[in-house]
Amino acid sequence: MTLTAFEALTFSPQTDPAVPSGTHPSPPLPPESTDLAEENTTRILIVDDLPENLLALNALIRQDDRTIFQASRGEDALNLLLEHEFALAILDVQMPGMSGFELAKLMRSTEKTRHIPIIFVSAAGKESNYAFTGYETGAVDFLYKPLDIDAVRGKVNIFVELYRQRREVRRQVQALEKSRHEQNQLMTQLQATEAELRTALRMRDDFMSMAAHELRTPLNSLFLETQLRKMQLKRGQSAIFDAPYLQAMVAKDQRQIQSMVRLIDDMLDASRIRSNRLSIRPAQVELAALLVRVVDNLSHQAADAATTISLLQPVPVTGMWDEFRIEQVIVNLLTNALRYGRGKPVEISVHPLADSVRIDVRDQGMGISQADQQRIFEQFERVTGDDGTGGLGLGLFITRQLVEAHGGMIAVQSQPGQGTVFQVTLPLNPPAETTA
Repeated sequence: MTLTAFEALTFSPQTDPAVPSGTHPSPPLPPESTDLAEENTTRILIVDDLPENLLALNALIRQDDRTIFQASRGEDALNLLLEHEFALAILDVQMPGMSGFELAKLMRSTEKTRHIPIIFVSAAGKESNYAFTGYETGAVDFLYKPLDIDAVRGKVNIFVELYRQRREVRRQVQALEKSRHEQNQLMTQLQATEAELRTALRMRDDFMSMAAHELRTPLNSLFLETQLRKMQLKRGQSAIFDAPYLQAMVAKDQRQIQSMVRLIDDMLDASRIRSNRLSIRPAQVELAALLVRVVDNLSHQAADAATTISLLQPVPVTGMWDEFRIEQVIVNLLTNALRYGRGKPVEISVHPLADSVRIDVRDQGMGISQADQQRIFEQFERVTGDDGTGGLGLGLFITRQLVEAHGGMIAVQSQPGQGTVFQVTLPLNPPAETTA
């Protein structure tokens, strides 16, 4: 059965002759279903310079799940092809301006359109040998007018179904690729989490080992001293426990106990800092007097390290700070200098600035490499000294937190083998926020 243009219009009375070239009209959709309709619809392009032929083909192949685009010129068709994705293009061969063959060649030269199936339609007789030219330009079929209704519908249905299958395969491939990408991301996250857990476990184990070692040293000293006194008393040598001996004994014990207390306080402060519970209570503090007291208190520790701590011409400076915490900062820095100073003198100096003060703690010891300078202010990070121990790795971490809680900053200047200078800058009036 064949169909002329007039018969096609008669066959499809619902076709509106007033519809211009372009997208076939469809019932309006609610906003939320527009994307779904666009996703499920199949676009077909028909190109013919005669409006009655466009209407006839439109009536013949349209269905509810198809959107028919119409063009009467090759140039208009090319614009539509570049803008939309089509399942099939039905092109008239003989058109003014750009012919169907020329349009097909352009389609095959562009990545976006080269895979669109093309069916040519021609009113010329078979003797014109247009079919051969059509297949040469990449057509999948060539139809002669008058058209066979069943043949046209059958061919269009086949290509529409093939397009839908390709689209479904593409959707599944994209879904698989998305799933694979998500799995890779999840695997990367799991690996990162696993690495963090391993690091945390290693740091915990290292910390427990360091804590045990650091606490064992003063405890062993106390234990040995206690055992020695017990043995002396057992042998009746109580006469040696005169006033000078007792004073030296008590002072030494006190230093050992203070060392353990500092270690425990460091562990507690680190825990408070992590949970944001370390408070700063500012009050008026005279810095020079504080430094004199700290240097005096550490003189015995300096003597044990066969060195001295010198306070260079302290300048009177008064500021609003937490005296206990600033003392803790200075003690940490001086203790560090004694540990790594290789028995050479340690110096501390004060430098008043406009609205702040800078405190320098200088040693002449082993120095710190540039790489180590980047990490020594982190938790559990330490530079191992000549004696094989570098403390718990909490002192500088706590020091930086306390300095920053006062609105200040801490810096280090050092070269391996050339000593180290820690510089603490404190504003005279810290910010209102006083939590480390």
